[in-house]
Amino acid sequence: MNVSVTGPKIIFQLPFGIHITETVVNMWIVMALLTLLSLWLTRNLKVRNPGKRQLAAEKIYLMLTGLVKGTMGKEQSFFVTYICALFGMSMFGSLMGLIGLRPPTADLSTTLGFALVSFVLTQTVKIKSGGFLGFLKSFTEPVAVITPLNIISEVASPISMAFRHFGNIASGVVISALIYGALAALSNAVLGWLPNSFLASVPWLMAGLPAVLSLYFDVFTSFLQAYIICMLTMVFATDSE
Repeated sequence: MNVSVTGPKIIFQLPFGIHITETVVNMWIVMALLTLLSLWLTRNLKVRNPGKRQLAAEKIYLMLTGLVKGTMGKEQSFFVTYICALFGMSMFGSLMGLIGLRPPTADLSTTLGFALVSFVLTQTVKIKSGGFLGFLKSFTEPVAVITPLNIISEVASPISMAFRHFGNIASGVVISALIYGALAALSNAVLGWLPNSFLASVPWLMAGLPAVLSLYFDVFTSFLQAYIICMLTMVFATDSE
């Protein structure tokens, strides 16, 4: 069994030694797809007699709006647009494996970027709601002696979010590659003795099981991790008030 699991490949190189990897290219594909999907869903909106496309767009928006307002309250409804963007980027980025591309979220730089943007946003909300002095004072609560622990906890939040998301998607890529390699080797061992070269060369045992595993690693896990990172962002922002 010859299985190789590596990081994102370098697609091309820009001047000054800037490498453009699979992660960058695939994430731009995700952004392009989300942009086209948004334009398609919001095209020719009607007040009366909306079509199925508009109803689907409104349903998605109402679900995410309800999730944000139910978690953060109506006064934080301005988070809806960011949570929608974060959910779409995370889920579609992880689903890229379904079309044979490396998921951008299997790269720590992507999930760390998500987490850092969420971290900066929550800290901004905290400063706006309590002022800069109130922001500093919050690290001394409930008692000043635990200030270092509060600072560590605050800094650890985006790190834990990034590694949780990256670890789940990257582990799915690794496990899928190992299973594909194992099934190919098993197929060759079981059917390699057949005299017909076509029957012996096709890895028949790879049919079926990878598709089932893809439903979990590519679909269920993608949705779950997108939901988790959005929930953590909202919880951290709510706690920061």
